[in-house]
Amino acid sequence: MKAKIGVVGEANAVFPFKLLNFTTFAVESAAEARRQIRTLADDEYGIIYLTETIAAEIPDVLDYYESQTLPAIILIPSLKGSTGLASQRLRGTVERAVGQDILD
Repeated sequence: MKAKIGVVGEANAVFPFKLLNFTTFAVESAAEARRQIRTLADDEYGIIYLTETIAAEIPDVLDYYESQTLPAIILIPSLKGSTGLASQRLRGTVERAVGQDILD
């Protein structure tokens, strides 16, 4: 079975993914992003790409889904560029997995 992939974020950031035939969901607030991610999880999406700027507003949602098998939430930069949140979360995940920061 092929995993469904969705992209959630600001309209200008998700639009390019629409051109690549990804299913996109433009959101304007943290509350809207929370609802959309919950809906996608309930609809059995396997991967959700989420802009860092929206992710920064919903750390509790990221923490919850980090402990779940699916969906995998992967942070992507917005059109303004990376905030460093994706790198920071990846570093924390690797450190928990291997017991030390090996990405330096």
